[in-house]
Amino acid sequence: MTTFYPRRKFSIISVQGLFKIMSKRRLARENCLQSLYSADISSLEPAAVLASFQMEEFALEDKVFDFYKSLFTSTVANRQKIDEIIKKTSLNWEMERMPAIDRSILRMAVCEMMILSDAPVAVIIDEAIELAKKYSTEKSGKFVNGVLDSIARQNNLVK
Repeated sequence: MTTFYPRRKFSIISVQGLFKIMSKRRLARENCLQSLYSADISSLEPAAVLASFQMEEFALEDKVFDFYKSLFTSTVANRQKIDEIIKKTSLNWEMERMPAIDRSILRMAVCEMMILSDAPVAVIIDEAIELAKKYSTEKSGKFVNGVLDSIARQNNLVK
């Protein structure tokens, strides 16, 4: 006798809830990108950039702000290690020649993939591509995708 298991029905509410969660993390990533970019192009210390970031100003919830702060501080703390990983993969590009926004996107995504490891690699790469398309040049999405995909494959992060 075959046992029948009814299909689980997904409601619109659960899909909307998932989108809401993802959009909050995207907001945290966007704010982290802005902070990393500011620290990269200015003479401000990362701690000063973090201190100037006002949670209320961006209407981030505590959990989202915690993710932002964790991603920012981890990226800054591991910058040398992250830059070495990026340099190994982007053979024809020196870090200094990359647009500053692309450097910041790559650093943030590599940190999230290899240090924080709290989201699927495919999601992290997709989010980085979307940020590159939104904030950088026309070709940046493909460049970011190529570098991050190579890093993921070289480090056995994709199946």
